[in-house]
Amino acid sequence: MIEKLTGTRETVFHPDNLRVRLYMNVEYEDYPIHWHTDTEIIMPVNNIYTVIIDKKKYVLNPFDIIMIPSGEIHELYAPPTGKRLIIQCDSILLNSFTGIDSISSSFYPCILSRTEDSSAHHPQLVQLLNQVADEYMNRPPLYETSISAILNYFFVIIGRNCIQQDKGPQTVIKQKQHKYIDKFLHICQYINDHCTENLTSDRMAELAGFSKYHFLRLFADFAGVTYYDYLIKRRILFAENLLSDPNLAIVEIAMKSGFNSLSTFNRNFRNIRKCTPSEYRSMYNSRHFEEPSAETSYQDAAR
Repeated sequence: MIEKLTGTRETVFHPDNLRVRLYMNVEYEDYPIHWHTDTEIIMPVNNIYTVIIDKKKYVLNPFDIIMIPSGEIHELYAPPTGKRLIIQCDSILLNSFTGIDSISSSFYPCILSRTEDSSAHHPQLVQLLNQVADEYMNRPPLYETSISAILNYFFVIIGRNCIQQDKGPQTVIKQKQHKYIDKFLHICQYINDHCTENLTSDRMAELAGFSKYHFLRLFADFAGVTYYDYLIKRRILFAENLLSDPNLAIVEIAMKSGFNSLSTFNRNFRNIRKCTPSEYRSMYNSRHFEEPSAETSYQDAAR
């Protein structure tokens, strides 16, 4: 299911700090025209699955793989029975892969790899997606790092084997349509890397090359939240990592995370995490060495 759809824009919610969402989808449910900032990878496991991108229909057989890039409008149609693996990858994570920005414009309108292909790379892609699913559902130690590394290699294979060098004039049009998406992906990455600094909206508007009013409107359209809310959430994520260190005082963490007062930090932390920083630290310490059950992991992965 789509958890949140505003107009045609889907907001993808990622679990915890993991920038990947994985579903083992078995629902007899179609998904209407929509788009999201995540890159989506779909691989049927049982039965066919139909994807429509820019009015072109792609009927996927079991273990065919389609990759739908950020911002591409698409529809999904399921048969009465079947199962398919769906991975939604935060574009901020994707852009952290060195060199990916040099080929990302070639992802549009999609990347398709079929089992009938005679090349050797398709079985590799299938194997890598199965590894991602195994890590995601079983959650062994350092599974987040492992998933990132596997996806990194997945996109290496895509970049070396699956990209057509000349996709024609329609691709040029698509690239122009996505210029704002590319720009704001870089803006979001900059915020993520510098969130503890004094990132005023005036400064970010200048960096993006827009007026302040235009920047704030476009950012909200792109991210689905206001610039201020996005910045605060990134600071809270930064603070969560610091809270794992018992030697750091809460007030010190607040200052290191970009907040100008402890009260502001506490208020924003509670608004986002529904608990105080101290309560979060206690919960983190209590579950740090606990492994999730296989049943819990599977339920989180099911869609």
